Amino acid sequence: MHPLDFRTTNSLWASVMVETLVREGVTHAIISPGSRSTPLTLALATHPQVEALPILDERSAAFFALGLARRSHWPVVLVCTSGSAGANYFPAVIEAAESGTPLLVLTADRPPEMRACASGQTINQHHLFGDFAVWFHELAVPEASVARLAYARQTVRQALRHAARGPVQLNVPFRDPLVPQADGSTAGLETELDDAFFVQPEVVVTRSAGVRWAHRPTTARGLIIAGPALPKDPGAYADHVLAFAEATGWPILADVLSPLRHYATGAGTVVANYDVILRDPATARDLTPRYVVGLGAWPTSKVLRAWLEQSQAETLLVTDQPGSRDALHGRTREIEAPVEALAVEGPAIPDPTYRTAWIAAAQRVGPALLGDETPLFEGDVTSVLADSLPDGAIVCVANSMPVRDLEYFWPANDRKRRVFFSRGANGIDGTLSTALGVAQGGEPVVLLTGDLALLHDTNGFLAAAQLRGSLTVVLINNAGGGIFEHLPVAQYDPPFEAFFATPQRVEFARLCAAYGIPHTLITYRAELAECLAGVPPAGVRVLEVPTDRKRDVAIRKARLAKAAKAGRG
Repeated sequence: MHPLDFRTTNSLWASVMVETLVREGVTHAIISPGSRSTPLTLALATHPQVEALPILDERSAAFFALGLARRSHWPVVLVCTSGSAGANYFPAVIEAAESGTPLLVLTADRPPEMRACASGQTINQHHLFGDFAVWFHELAVPEASVARLAYARQTVRQALRHAARGPVQLNVPFRDPLVPQADGSTAGLETELDDAFFVQPEVVVTRSAGVRWAHRPTTARGLIIAGPALPKDPGAYADHVLAFAEATGWPILADVLSPLRHYATGAGTVVANYDVILRDPATARDLTPRYVVGLGAWPTSKVLRAWLEQSQAETLLVTDQPGSRDALHGRTREIEAPVEALAVEGPAIPDPTYRTAWIAAAQRVGPALLGDETPLFEGDVTSVLADSLPDGAIVCVANSMPVRDLEYFWPANDRKRRVFFSRGANGIDGTLSTALGVAQGGEPVVLLTGDLALLHDTNGFLAAAQLRGSLTVVLINNAGGGIFEHLPVAQYDPPFEAFFATPQRVEFARLCAAYGIPHTLITYRAELAECLAGVPPAGVRVLEVPTDRKRDVAIRKARLAKAAKAGRG
């Protein structure tokens, strides 16, 4: 069967685009319903090698695609109709840009003669996402000629090359008719558009061996700070960093969003509790480094970032993301390279005192963070997850308080879990939809989220019927924005409660019922542990843990203060 649709010029144009995508390795497309995108939708929905999913809400669709691309490390196609539809993709495009996630956004459009004349569902879609798209191009209006179809083919290939760095927008105008009723416009092209039309010449590309850190270690007071990272092979990533630590003799401070926290096979090397340790001024002063190697982005911990800024230590920041990633503006040399390209020349410094001090402090802090409050304290939800989830589990975490509790209460371990996150722009947009995308077609996923983040994306539940996988939502419901309780503005009430904490009284059991999602109310540790011990192989469920926002803020502050004091020794 010929992979192309010759019934109309539009159907041929769209099928050439889709066949090119498939031959370049694209396998997933998320489609938002609409009319102007009909040729693209039909071409993607009928191609046997594309998994095309219709998702009603454009914002949810975009975040679903984001999660899928993040999991697969490969471009996912997004398709929408003309007008304001594409604008709803913007929050996900921003996150994709800031995190380097590959997305190819195909915004269908009216042809030029229908623009700037009050034609319905028509806006200026050129550069719709501004600088957040790493590349933009508007395709020509479809023509039934080999030359123009070759141009469409090559432009799609070019777009995919750019999409390896982040989101790309292709604006795709179509004239009527949009449906593929044969009109004879492509007559004679069947013989010219054969398999050879899509074959690319083989090119041998020689890449450099990568960057080597040429400096010899000159101090035992050096640190390796492993920030958030989502490498394709987290085990190999962790092994390389652990070997680097062994070569330098330096400790690793591992963010919970780094594979190092979850592949911590190097006993006496990986420190998980640095945020708490550094809350004690005397300890922070004693542990001031002289040299820092940062991997990826800077960690979630505000305490750590402030401490690094004050230290003025010489810093080498290694990241595979383009542009400056050093928001601290320190004495930093930035290298754009994969972490695996980093190496050390010269012998390690033999004095292990500095690393030993870090490890000893971490060992004192860990037990001091534990508690037995009933009902469940928010931070202990994280502890239950860490204790109960099986080896190799996949966790998604929402921003605001959940990711910070993960940082505080998730210990270093070697249980090889993977944590997915949206720390590009650090927003709560699309939390549920992103987790659904991560869960699509893979192992079961557990999402840890607060109530406001979930409410911000409840239309994500509409995609539950499309899910080919399993998602368990662990919902911490503290009736508002708990993170704001930790900020100075909490002292100003009113208007704090109404305008910052934004209390809500949603009955999540009823909300879940409206979407047909199973819901369970959880009060005690044992209940949560039991539910997590048997993760279902398919479907979506919500485990709701109601908490007291004011009470838990006090508990969290008390625990962190107690643990910081314990770290002093």
